[in-house]
Amino acid sequence: MDNSNKLVWIEKQIVHASDTDYRSNAKLSFILDMMQRAADSAVSGLGVSLEKLLEAGMAWMLITLDIDFGSMPRQNDSLSIRTWSKGTKGALWQRDYRIFDSNDNEIASARSIWALVDIEKRKILRPSALPVPVEHYVGDSVGEIPSKVEIPEELLMQGAYRYQVRYSGLDNNGHLNNARYGDLCCDTLSLDEWDGRTIKRFRITYLQEATFGQEITITRSSVETEGTFVQGISGDTVIFTACLTFAE
Repeated sequence: MDNSNKLVWIEKQIVHASDTDYRSNAKLSFILDMMQRAADSAVSGLGVSLEKLLEAGMAWMLITLDIDFGSMPRQNDSLSIRTWSKGTKGALWQRDYRIFDSNDNEIASARSIWALVDIEKRKILRPSALPVPVEHYVGDSVGEIPSKVEIPEELLMQGAYRYQVRYSGLDNNGHLNNARYGDLCCDTLSLDEWDGRTIKRFRITYLQEATFGQEITITRSSVETEGTFVQGISGDTVIFTACLTFAE
């Protein structure tokens, strides 16, 4: 990929101790946060900052994300993340990512679907509502549009814990930040279950925003080869569905 291509946003990142788990592996939430910041910066580079979007009563909403890991970054690793707008499909925006280590080896790639929404009306807007034109990059593609995460009906889901949205989890839209869902999913496993396992793939679909004070019941399936499914429910509303797949 051409580093000088203006349609591809590139950021550097070092994995600090606060970004890692008890094994010095990067936390999933750190990877999600890094991707989120890169996407925000890429759009801001077009002349539409998050502040300007909020002033216009608009915001980005992540719908589905699918990440494949070749290896998990570790403490003190130097990373480079590249992201680009891949195009639109109806009202939805496609964004791809690639993450590289200091030797320019690709360690992760991701596909994502976003929507531009009217904050007050909670309505998805057409791409033309964005105040600046966006030129999409077609010189690279991680893959097809990601599918929504659906939990098999026959799968047994068991209660893991209850989570209440507090100050520390909120973003500037007043909702639980996208990256925090990585922690919600990873917290469903015990340390015994984590020992000897690393994440090979992570998929998540965000179905409903979670707001301050809201209580979410987190359920999960058992650890299987095809993955551990996780779901967050508040009352009768499904907040998110996700799936963690582990490397052998």
